[in-house]
Amino acid sequence: MEKFKKLTSTAIPLEIENVDTDQIIPARFLKATDKKGFGENVFRDWRFNKDGSMNQDFSLNDSKYVGSILVAGNNFGCGSSREHAAWALSAYGFKVIVSSFFADIFKGNSLNNGLLPVQVSESFLKKLFETIKLEPDTKITVELETEKITIDSTGDSEGFEIDAYKKTCMLNGYDDIDFLLSKKEEINTFELSRK
Repeated sequence: MEKFKKLTSTAIPLEIENVDTDQIIPARFLKATDKKGFGENVFRDWRFNKDGSMNQDFSLNDSKYVGSILVAGNNFGCGSSREHAAWALSAYGFKVIVSSFFADIFKGNSLNNGLLPVQVSESFLKKLFETIKLEPDTKITVELETEKITIDSTGDSEGFEIDAYKKTCMLNGYDDIDFLLSKKEEINTFELSRK
């Protein structure tokens, strides 16, 4: 996994509540056995019309919004437990998802795949949406070490919480196996002390 310490980026707003994993990546794209191609199908049924043309009203298709941060409505990632949703968002280029609430399984899947879910208050989320809509080139800084998100142009910021173990993994670019390997000497020492 790629290390994550700090990210400063513009953001794409998705002001829709209760976005479920089937909307993030429709079930018909889950036949693949690897992560290849998931990014091009993220939000497929919202990004494209039935005739295959781009839905120009959808925020991911609006050229004024770019960046590796997705600011989403409340209850993001609800529905089924498919890990493919985190794969699709990462493959599309998102590194951070901001919402006022995440479904627990989606949050875990995101952290396991190097995608940082930043949970903020409803008032801060509203401020983010308002700021991005007024100034699409607004930069947002997310610092994992201090667990803080900041709107750079206004200085408004808020703290967020990440599980300590997952935070360590993301800061170091570890998956669960890498974390165990990083503790190899301590494990060996413990085993020797038990003989």
